[in-house]
Amino acid sequence: MLRKFKLYFINNKIWFIVGTIVIGLIGLSVYGLSNLESFYRVTTLATMPIQLLLAFANAAVFVFMYMTVFTRDGFSNLRKKRIQARGIEVSFKDVIGLENAKKEALEVVKLIKDRKQVQKIGGKIIKGIILIGPPGCGKTLIAKAIAAECKIPFISMAGSEFVEMFVGVGASRVRNLFKKAREYAYTDGACIVFIDEIEVIGRGRKFSYMGGGEETNSTQNQLLVEMDGLDNKKSNVIVIAATNADETVLDRALLRPGRFDRKISITFPNLKEREELFEYYLKKVKISSEVKIDRLARKAVYKSPADIENIVKEAALIATRKNKEEIDMKDISEAMDRIDLGMEIHLDMTPKELEMTSYHEAGHAVAIYLMHPTDDVFKVTVRSHQGSLGLVAPLPKEELHSENKDELLADIMVSLAGYVAEKIEYNNTTTGVYADFSRAMATANTMVWKVGMGNNGMVGNFSVIPKEEMSQSLKEKLNNETISIINSCYSKVEEFLKSNWNAVDALAKRLVKDKELDFDELEEVMEAVGKKKPKTENSIISDFSSKE
Repeated sequence: MLRKFKLYFINNKIWFIVGTIVIGLIGLSVYGLSNLESFYRVTTLATMPIQLLLAFANAAVFVFMYMTVFTRDGFSNLRKKRIQARGIEVSFKDVIGLENAKKEALEVVKLIKDRKQVQKIGGKIIKGIILIGPPGCGKTLIAKAIAAECKIPFISMAGSEFVEMFVGVGASRVRNLFKKAREYAYTDGACIVFIDEIEVIGRGRKFSYMGGGEETNSTQNQLLVEMDGLDNKKSNVIVIAATNADETVLDRALLRPGRFDRKISITFPNLKEREELFEYYLKKVKISSEVKIDRLARKAVYKSPADIENIVKEAALIATRKNKEEIDMKDISEAMDRIDLGMEIHLDMTPKELEMTSYHEAGHAVAIYLMHPTDDVFKVTVRSHQGSLGLVAPLPKEELHSENKDELLADIMVSLAGYVAEKIEYNNTTTGVYADFSRAMATANTMVWKVGMGNNGMVGNFSVIPKEEMSQSLKEKLNNETISIINSCYSKVEEFLKSNWNAVDALAKRLVKDKELDFDELEEVMEAVGKKKPKTENSIISDFSSKE
């Protein structure tokens, strides 16, 4: 309590001095008036209200002009208040699906709590922690949980709040931020500063005699100086930063030891963690007994915690619009469609165009269903979504972090399958193959130019060689190999679809009739023509089928 009063006096000593002077002047005025003759005393008291009114008006005009002209809405002011630890309603129990990140964060919490023991043996506690990961995966939640667990104040800012068009304003805000943080650490023992979107002010600095980027550079320089100046034995300020960008985007000076000492990588949740997330968010709504959390988790590959929360919210809205009292599997499936595929756009296609689109999408779907080693078909539709007349939504059977040559070749063949199906049925094609060709060419180009998966024995990442330094003959060899892969995949998928044409034809006719098919409906069509897909251990869509 004494420290807080002392700090309050230091921060407001000017007001104490002014107040003392004002009280003294009032005392002298009263004493002077008491010694005046009655006539002069009455005259002075009569004119005093007008004098006070004029003085107040002059002061108000001065303050208004100062705030308007000089500070311009307080460019360098910082109106950030601390959030007390008890005011953060987040704990590590609320951080679902981030087990690896939580382990590292809890280690940081222990270091902060045991800072006296660390300092006793001559060590230094962590100055900075940087959280790196995709959006919606809980970086801010982790930072708040650390503050709540350590029971210390928490100041949160976004990188964009430091950016202004006037040079020096961002640096001033950084100084003010750390000044406040040191004050809170002085009174409460420690303080956490959380800077979201650190890449806004933390990108690699560019130095130019033209002065480009001076504002960002000065802001980042001030941040570096402040972090170097953190005396943790006295102030105990810990900086936590978060970014969605790759760490190579950030300036190396930020990432060196002594500034951001610890990096915590936050990734998409795995299967078990997705089950926990669905269970957590579905407890907040009324659900039907038919809802199977394990199936939902298997279908939500590469979904972030924010995505899963959004799916549940969207399903609740859909169920409400249908006047249901509970959310069922169909509502959740429809919510996933709306989020992943976008809103349906109602287009009036001619019968011929609808039929050609159906054969195109049927070619993609059959290729994925019967030949792709890692993907299953989530949905096939000839309803317009995201600007396309139709689409096939593939879904990985399991989380994969890299692709081998067979999988990339399968991707190319699936991309070409729509074009091949059109050509087999009509001996004619449409402009709907533009995006398919773009994907196929990009994949083949990556295989040859970047990852050494061509057939001519050329190994290396040739994309790092400046084009002007590469010989024409080498370019021709690489480009010819790219075209060779495309042509080879085209021949293979053409042969494959011709040998399975009864499946393509049956699926296309079903699409013309029903417009949209889920996996279980697609499986019915395949089984009807004798093309049942053997159920594998990794097939997750089969498990998601509504049939038991």
